[in-house]
Amino acid sequence: MKSKIEELQHKVTEAKLGGGQKRIDRHHQKGKLTARERINYFLDEGSFEEVGILVTHRTTDFGMENQKFYGDGVVTGYGTVNGRLVYVFAQDFTVFGGSLSETHAEKICKIMDLAVKVGAPLIGLNDSGGARIQEGVRSLGGYADIFYRNVQASGVIPQISAIMGPCAGGAVYSPAMTDFTIMVENSSYMFVTGPNVVKTVTNEEVTSEELGGASTHATKSGVTHLTAANDVQCLEDIKTLLSYMPQNNQETTAKLSFELGDEVREELANIVPDNSNKPYDMRAVIDGIADSDSFFEIHKDYADNIVVGFARLGGRSVGIVANQPMSLAGCLDVNSSKKAARFTRFCDCFNIPLLVLVDVPGFLPGTDQEWNAIITNGAKLLYALSEATVPRVSVITRKAYGGAYDVMNSKHIGADMNFAWPSAEIAVMGAKGASEIIFKKEIAEADDHEAKLAEKEAEYADKFANPYRAAERGFVDEVILPQDTRRKLIKAFAMLEGKKVERPNRKHGNIPL
Repeated sequence: MKSKIEELQHKVTEAKLGGGQKRIDRHHQKGKLTARERINYFLDEGSFEEVGILVTHRTTDFGMENQKFYGDGVVTGYGTVNGRLVYVFAQDFTVFGGSLSETHAEKICKIMDLAVKVGAPLIGLNDSGGARIQEGVRSLGGYADIFYRNVQASGVIPQISAIMGPCAGGAVYSPAMTDFTIMVENSSYMFVTGPNVVKTVTNEEVTSEELGGASTHATKSGVTHLTAANDVQCLEDIKTLLSYMPQNNQETTAKLSFELGDEVREELANIVPDNSNKPYDMRAVIDGIADSDSFFEIHKDYADNIVVGFARLGGRSVGIVANQPMSLAGCLDVNSSKKAARFTRFCDCFNIPLLVLVDVPGFLPGTDQEWNAIITNGAKLLYALSEATVPRVSVITRKAYGGAYDVMNSKHIGADMNFAWPSAEIAVMGAKGASEIIFKKEIAEADDHEAKLAEKEAEYADKFANPYRAAERGFVDEVILPQDTRRKLIKAFAMLEGKKVERPNRKHGNIPL
């Protein structure tokens, strides 16, 4: 009996060493944690329970029968984060470069199946050289098994991917189908085809970092939602992200204890400039509305003409979508529409109320936008908000012009409560453009064209560049002082907490992709 116990202890020790001490040391020299170190840091101390520690691959081709490591390049199991159950897998780059084999994939699939059955978040720590070439189609089949489960779990449990090393070829599609992707700067990359293939096919000279590094995907492609300076910061960001979401789609996020005061925020009173063409930072509005230090921005460096992220209002988790006048005057364009639509759909999946802050002069004009399908992409945001059944509240801080007024959570597409500040301007277009059309003849016949245009512009602005016409029609529920916004929103979301919507019986809608 003793020898069997000793044999088990030896196997477990061997499994925990992965590819061996030398490979672990090389991992550390690159400034990276090992798979087990990442899991141990991420989960509550002593909570990790490993599944499949003694699994090995089944390949006998190319001499692989003599190269077997327990765990087969991935550590899988479950534990808790701040007392909440999560399932996790961490690919081990010290074993065959973390490459995915048939059994490696089976271990991940087993954890994914458990996460869906139980209803708890799934966290993937990706660090892999790709499919294990020696296994051929079996490794490709393993990827497809994972992809299929990503789709089945979508909207059922939160799925978060951390890219903490290489992620190339077919491997990139699993993170792409999860809810959030975080990349570690200078040590991770994602691309479908690597620099060598790119050079062969297109004759472009590009490094792995330039082609698919964290900065590239955070600013250019929008593939990654967050970047982190190192492994530890990446894991901390995942913990923070989890705190804003529930365990699954049948639950709501736990409300944090919060003691309400008068909740008036005087700093909001003068935040919108008197000159309607002068920008201001919408993040300052968010900070004045949300609980102290609670705003956690998503996609910060991508499509910065719209701001999205999580915050708390009176201890409640909310998702925020806000136009940003500091960039492109807050216009909606292709990328900002996609960014906001995806975030909206995540919040709706997991019962997170939505707050929309509106200062939008319209859709960005130009051939680039039209040729890149601003019509279809703008419709994605319109569709996402129209489809959302969570509590939805809007605050119009300044401009709400044209079709963009409709898109940004207007009353007409199902918003529950719409507030406007006295500085709000709700109209088909700006006063100058409208006056040039409406009063074209009068301006042309005037002795002083400029003076007549200014006169008519002031007339139009006095009539339409305010929130009161919309309030008279019930399209705005209340015109409020900026400093009262936080108090009004806390009460509105509390009132909407029990909201229920019966959807039409259908398989699913057809979002304009």
